[in-house]
Amino acid sequence: MNPPKKTEDIPSVSPANPNAGHRHRLRERFLKAGLDGLNDYEVVELLLTLGTPRRDCKQAAKEAIKHFGSLRAVLEASPAELLSIKGIGEVNSIALTLIREVSRRYLKDGIMEKPVCNTAQQVFDYLYCAMRGLKKEVFKVIYLDSQHRVLEVADLFTGTVASGSIVPREVIAAAISQNASALIFVHNHPSGKIEPSQADKDVTRELVYAAMVMKIRALDHIIIGDNCYFSFAAAGIMIEYETGFLNLKLKHVSEARRHIYRAELFGGNPE
Repeated sequence: MNPPKKTEDIPSVSPANPNAGHRHRLRERFLKAGLDGLNDYEVVELLLTLGTPRRDCKQAAKEAIKHFGSLRAVLEASPAELLSIKGIGEVNSIALTLIREVSRRYLKDGIMEKPVCNTAQQVFDYLYCAMRGLKKEVFKVIYLDSQHRVLEVADLFTGTVASGSIVPREVIAAAISQNASALIFVHNHPSGKIEPSQADKDVTRELVYAAMVMKIRALDHIIIGDNCYFSFAAAGIMIEYETGFLNLKLKHVSEARRHIYRAELFGGNPE
């Protein structure tokens, strides 16, 4: 049996703090079921109570969800935007922004602490929460060492792939500065659909070719959608582009020399 709660653990409802009982029940629901046990506005409400110890936060939380459209959008809002919501003051606007940045750091540190990063599922598991629901496409690059340990995760471009915003030269320059041996590209589709567009394929081929010129291997390009992902590597597209590059570069080179070149490029594993 669980020991009875101490009297001081159970807030009393008093004129000075008439919302204590409601807040206690909200916290108990969170402790019992996590975020799945709360509505989006209740998550915001619970966060607001941390910076507003006595005033009712429910209406402000509901207004924030209504105004921004989702929990994620509330957390993505700037402090100035949050201040436009009645009931959200400077302290809470800073607190919500801090929570967002701490979450991003937590996710980034999580993937960087992994011994190796070899699969699309690993990448998806660590980046999905940070990228789902984004209204714009964000292009990330994961820089890896020769053992596929994560060196850095960087946001390089924002905007649609079709707009030409992704510059292979900048991607490779950053890889060289990180002393990276391999790369994984990741971007989201705000629509939630993961089928790669022709523009996605074209820019991936350009990136693979640019990386191979510098003897850096592009391992995968992962598109993140609505609780799902598409892996160029798993679909066989990355190896198709690698083969295409080798056929161009080594067009008049013997098969033995091709084998040596592939071994040098792929770290002794040309297959």
